[in-house]
Amino acid sequence: MPLTSEPLRKLGFLTIGLFDAADPRRGHESTLEIIELGERLGFDSAWVRHRHLQYGISSPVAVLAAASQRTSRIELGTAVIPLGWENPLRLAEDLATVDILSGGRLNPGVSVGPPMHYDRVKGALYPDTAEAEDFSYERVRRLLDHVRGEPATEAGGVEGFEVFSDRVQPQAAGLGRRMWYGGASLRSARWAGENGMNFLTSSVVKAESEATDFAAIQLSHVRAFRAHHPDGDRARVSQGLVVVPTDNATAAQHAKYEEYARTRLPRTATPQGPARLMFAPDLVGPSAEIAERLHDHAAFQEIDEVAFALPFTFDHDDYVQILTDIATRLGPALGWRPAAS
Repeated sequence: MPLTSEPLRKLGFLTIGLFDAADPRRGHESTLEIIELGERLGFDSAWVRHRHLQYGISSPVAVLAAASQRTSRIELGTAVIPLGWENPLRLAEDLATVDILSGGRLNPGVSVGPPMHYDRVKGALYPDTAEAEDFSYERVRRLLDHVRGEPATEAGGVEGFEVFSDRVQPQAAGLGRRMWYGGASLRSARWAGENGMNFLTSSVVKAESEATDFAAIQLSHVRAFRAHHPDGDRARVSQGLVVVPTDNATAAQHAKYEEYARTRLPRTATPQGPARLMFAPDLVGPSAEIAERLHDHAAFQEIDEVAFALPFTFDHDDYVQILTDIATRLGPALGWRPAAS
């Protein structure tokens, strides 16, 4: 029986897709295999992170294009694409193309702000316009307009043998309703709601007041988002905590998982850094125990979609065990039913 008043409706997972610089194909192949496994296990969605100048997926849209051809049902998402690295018009073209190739399964998640280490990368990224670039929510508005079919230019019509459109092409029906904003602040939650996006909330939030209870802060974001969204309480929110069930883990895996969570636990006690970031504790243990902890989580009680995050540094076999336990043990304990193949 589910432990929450409402059963979990959509179960997803999130992976960073790490790879070895000496053999990047193997890491990318591992990510695709994990997504294929997720579909076989009945997961509703698979999400990939985005990393630039690191040894993780730098082009999630390309990876999901490949995944779209190796799966047929599972939804494919990005959590999240930092728009400071992107041209909104070009990204809109890529997103629409992959959405069409996937049969309408793409769920693009985005965020704004200057690129990480901007002072170091701006010369390579924006050599002529670094000081003029706008990294505000306006960058998301531009992307939304392009995805939703607003005119991109006054040009259009026929020139000789060429036909031009005044909108980004292709246009993917329904993609505009599947755009997500990944936010950690009250302001972002409100903005996402006002602009009709879906809302991704993760294991990181900003403690913008004296409050330091992670679940309470996250709950305030969920409620603010829905209060400002045209769909109100029906607006979609997905929660992305780090969840590691141990039901079928080996002794070595169990020890690794516990050590991973132990080393990360101190950062969850108080707000971190000038941004006052609060981190949720990793949930490690038997599925029944994790389900009870989620049942007690104030924000989880008000959502019916999750994309549980896989730890960054584990091995392929670890991810297979974790995903299998989530799908066969934890999900059902939360009232979830696997999607039909």
